[in-house]
Amino acid sequence: MRIHVIDAFTDRPFAGNPAGVCLLPAGEWPDDSWMRQVAAELNHSETAFALPLAGDAEADWAIRWFTPVVEATLCGHATLATAHALRTERGTLGTVRFGSRHHGVLVTHTDGTGAITLDFPAAPGTEVPAPEGLAEALTVEPESTRHTGRLGDLLAVLPDEAAVRALAPRLAEVAALTLREGLRGIIVTAPAARDGGAAYDFVSRFFAPARGIPEDPVTGSAHTALAPYWSARLGRDRLAGLQVSARTGLVRTALHGDRVHLTGSAVTVLDGTLHV
Repeated sequence: MRIHVIDAFTDRPFAGNPAGVCLLPAGEWPDDSWMRQVAAELNHSETAFALPLAGDAEADWAIRWFTPVVEATLCGHATLATAHALRTERGTLGTVRFGSRHHGVLVTHTDGTGAITLDFPAAPGTEVPAPEGLAEALTVEPESTRHTGRLGDLLAVLPDEAAVRALAPRLAEVAALTLREGLRGIIVTAPAARDGGAAYDFVSRFFAPARGIPEDPVTGSAHTALAPYWSARLGRDRLAGLQVSARTGLVRTALHGDRVHLTGSAVTVLDGTLHV
């Protein structure tokens, strides 16, 4: 069985967000424990497992995602990486429909240049009071906080890009807070600094230490909440977000009603054979 490591939301290796991708043979899902072990072995923030669905009217593949610790309910970068693997391994271009357990059918479209667009449900946030201990966990006081509904994240808005880049959260406290509040993780965001002529509109970082992800390099799913927030604030439906982790990655967003299109590139850095 082939397995890949693919850097998503980047056009160069060793940047963006690395994801494991395992294209399974037709049939039944492997045991959950096996998929968790494979994801833990690869030790990337997520590993995607895709199962072909012959004759299914709604989807071409079923998809599931695992962190090194738990199964994820949604993952953008690993879905983009899976579409890239289908293109490079099987020559699949155009539209692919992925059936997910928690978010219905997720559609990807790959064009001739290799650019991949994800069609995901939007996760507009609802403003909420900051949970107790948030400022201490993040080591900064957010301007506002929003709950992202089904996505399960807390969106914390900071005043400027420099504050997001300088952030040094206390990860043990972030983990405790997210577990207490029933959150997947915390998205931190701010407007882009304009003095340098940035080619992006907003910046973000994402922390989910209780899910085995201390800091995610580039989080596609988080942009389903970031896109509606920044589109409303900036008055434009098409934006670009830079996730300012150590690896960095660019996500182009387009708001279409209750859906968000997320566009990026990907690079394969490893092809291998899974022997177990």
